[in-house]
Amino acid sequence: MECCSCNPFASSHLLLTESKSPKLPHSRRRFQGSQRASKVVAYYGLKTPPYKLDALEPYMSKRTLEMHWGEHHRGYVEGLNKHLEKSDVFYGYTMDELVKATYNNGNPLPEFNNAAQVWNHDFFWESMQPGGGDMPELGVLKQIEKDFGSFTNFREKFIEAALTLFGSGWVWLVLKREERRLEVVKTSNAINPLVWDDIPIVSLDMWEHAYYLDYKNDKAKYVNVFMNHLVSWNVAMSRMARAEAFVNLGEPNIPVA
Repeated sequence: MECCSCNPFASSHLLLTESKSPKLPHSRRRFQGSQRASKVVAYYGLKTPPYKLDALEPYMSKRTLEMHWGEHHRGYVEGLNKHLEKSDVFYGYTMDELVKATYNNGNPLPEFNNAAQVWNHDFFWESMQPGGGDMPELGVLKQIEKDFGSFTNFREKFIEAALTLFGSGWVWLVLKREERRLEVVKTSNAINPLVWDDIPIVSLDMWEHAYYLDYKNDKAKYVNVFMNHLVSWNVAMSRMARAEAFVNLGEPNIPVA
């Protein structure tokens, strides 16, 4: 993982600082050499979305991105770092590893909510693109048709999951490893499909702060706008292609040339 500068808007997750404490990092990332050497402590930085903050307008406003990414997402990063400063137990973990470890088999540790929300938001920003929406193409579309019967069926199932989610949470298109098929799932609060070893492909944030400035209480409009104008099927294609390195889906192959 590349390290970034101390700029809070840096695009990489990992920030490095030095501590004069002689204590070594956690054993799974232990360095060789004198215990008198400075300890290198890993912190997580705020990743920028892969587009300018006004690039999703008029479907998601710059004002929403400034508040949602610049305040809420930043708050999760800062909260996570405050937890991690207290101990080096999770030193050197990737964000994926951190989410799974702090979920603790369904008994979440104090770090979990912030770690999962950092991961969820990074994934959400990357699940959208300017000029998104419409329909997927090639292998992704064929896999959706194979697993849901049609793209229309998938779309209806995804929207229904979003509108029936109780309270705050997320809606996901995931690849189920064991079943070797795509499925729509919804999760409450910060939980994401990594904790069940699913492979996320697309996500939609259904916390109120994700849509209230632009759509007030009209969740249906927000979800339909996401499907029609924001979701990035290009990114979904890339994620499906990577997922095939771990799950043999048979036909169709992803991507299809």
